[in-house]
Amino acid sequence: MEREKTYSIVDGFQARQKGTAIGLFWQAFKGKLHPVMKPQLKALRFLDMVADPAHAVSAISRDGTLIGVAGFKTTKGSFIGGNLKQLCAVYGLLGGCWRGLVLSVLERPLQSHTLLMDGIFVSETARGGGVGSALLSAIKEKAIACGCSKIRLDVIDTNPRARVLYERHGFISQDTSDIGPLRHIFGFQKATTMVCEV
Repeated sequence: MEREKTYSIVDGFQARQKGTAIGLFWQAFKGKLHPVMKPQLKALRFLDMVADPAHAVSAISRDGTLIGVAGFKTTKGSFIGGNLKQLCAVYGLLGGCWRGLVLSVLERPLQSHTLLMDGIFVSETARGGGVGSALLSAIKEKAIACGCSKIRLDVIDTNPRARVLYERHGFISQDTSDIGPLRHIFGFQKATTMVCEV
């Protein structure tokens, strides 16, 4: 018997939910980003400045709580973008410049007719309830609506559970890159590009 869903999937999120979205994003990716974006208060300030709900789909519980987000990137923008000017506005000229240089290593170029995933994360209390799968299904629908024939993402070697989820949803490994000495900063060694046709 199929379990009744206790959440709904929607485009974007409301302004009042932005703080929750940013907090969940930081919890999910701080292991990778904290060494570069610390202190946390400044990191959250920067994320608040750049997070764009127009490039996200969200899971909302029955009581209106945001419990998960899948961000994406197209030629029109991204869920978590930002530029050097915004980094410098938060971290100062020197702090913004070196952070921008290091973070540029994580940038992935857009490809024709391909929607690029820009992070997926689910609150700890909602994990195991199918929220991640529902968000991936919504991302596939979003890709089709945007005229894309593929979805691309990168999964790091320290997150095998995510890779299993992606494989279950039809994502196929394309290639793996090694970040070399930067592993000491970001906490992972390799990232694998995965693609799903829609």
